[in-house]
Formats: sequence, structure tokens, C-alpha cells
Amino acid sequence: METVKREASCSCGQLSITAEGDPVKVSVCHCRACQRRTGSAFGVAVFFDRKKVAVSGASNSYIRSGDSGRSIEFRFCPDCGSTVYWMPEFRENLLAVALGCFEEPSCLVPTQCVYEESRMRWVAFELPSGD
Repeated sequence: METVKREASCSCGQLSITAEGDPVKVSVCHCRACQRRTGSAFGVAVFFDRKKVAVSGASNSYIRSGDSGRSIEFRFCPDCGSTVYWMPEFRENLLAVALGCFEEPSCLVPTQCVYEESRMRWVAFELPSGD
């Protein structure tokens, strides 16, 4: 059986990711930091095992502390500025890829929502049941 490969890239295509297999989880985050990072109402992280992700192209990084006190390193394209992926220190074995960077994002359905206390009132999600 052939392993699924998912391609993701920045707006200009210079920084790209190839992830093998299914994601560990797909998380919608309503925290203020994700709202600022995306310029939107929430961010969506598609988490993969770091060993199953290949990165191509140049990137710059921005490191900030998360609520846990541990760092999160965000990688973005130095040409177009798109944040493509990030590595949370508290999940050393995982790498998160921005949902909107994938060629086929519609097949990656969220499995959890976090920081709902910061969720915009007009945002409503219905996560799929575990059928």
C-alpha cells in the first residue's frame, strides 16, 4: 500500500513541505496569538510526526513563548512572509503545518478546538463525531 504524501507551500512556492501519512491531529486554535499570527479569527495546525516531514526552501524563524512557558518556533518564507510550519517545544516529536498551505486542505478535517474562551462569537464549528 502506498503512503499518502501531502504537499504544502507558502504563497510564492519558495518554502515547501512534504508530509507522509496521515496527520496525528488537526487542531483549530482560537488563542489571541494565533489570531494575530494569521490575521484571522483562528489558526489551524495540522500536526505530523517530525520524522515524516521534509522541508525544502529557505525560511526565517520567529520564536515566542507559549502559555506553557515553553517556546514555539514558527518558520516563514523570507520572500512572501507566509508562515508555513512551526515546532512547539512541548511536543518535540511533532511539527505543525498551516492548513491553508496544503494543496488539498479540504480533506484535512479538524479533530479538536482549543482556546475556545478566545473564540469570536460568530465562529461556530461542529467537529465530526468519532464514528
